[in-house]
Amino acid sequence: MRHRKRGRTLGRSPAHRKAMLKNLACALILTEAPAPADAQRKPPKVPGRIVTTLAKAKEVRPLVEKCVTLACKAWDHVDAARSLKTDAPRHSDAWKAWREGPQWQAWAAAIAPAVAIRRRLQRLLGQKQAVTVLLAKVAPRFRDRPGGYTRIVRLPRPRVGDAGTRAILEFTGVRDRKVERAIRPAFAEGDAAQGSS
Repeated sequence: MRHRKRGRTLGRSPAHRKAMLKNLACALILTEAPAPADAQRKPPKVPGRIVTTLAKAKEVRPLVEKCVTLACKAWDHVDAARSLKTDAPRHSDAWKAWREGPQWQAWAAAIAPAVAIRRRLQRLLGQKQAVTVLLAKVAPRFRDRPGGYTRIVRLPRPRVGDAGTRAILEFTGVRDRKVERAIRPAFAEGDAAQGSS
């Protein structure tokens, strides 16, 4: 019995399962990155979206949400440190004076949490390129959003071969449906009186 065992095993050993979830999370994040011209991989059909099985999508979603939350927190620390940074070119006399002064100590203390978050994201995802894309492209889009960065949409057709239920895992905020409510018609007073009799 698997009482009080959280999560799905997905028919894999723990190490295989963790590696698969990391790869799925990185694949979703890397769809946001523009593909270089000389790259061998093709650009995604729809950025910010992957198609996988429903069970895998439900398992990888908490990992992606946690990573986006951490990346948004890193941006807050970067903004706090930006006012303490110098604009002088590196290794110039003005930069060296800033580097040896108390202003650098304050900047280093302000930027340290962002560096720690970057390292934690590197541990969670395992790919530097995915962490860079997450911090540069995805996190600024969700800074004002308190959660719910991804959505899972079940697809109607099962996977060919094993008939597994497929689903789309995508970032929210780009292809959201806007619900427009119908305007209630305003009746004249004479029409309302005729309708009630």
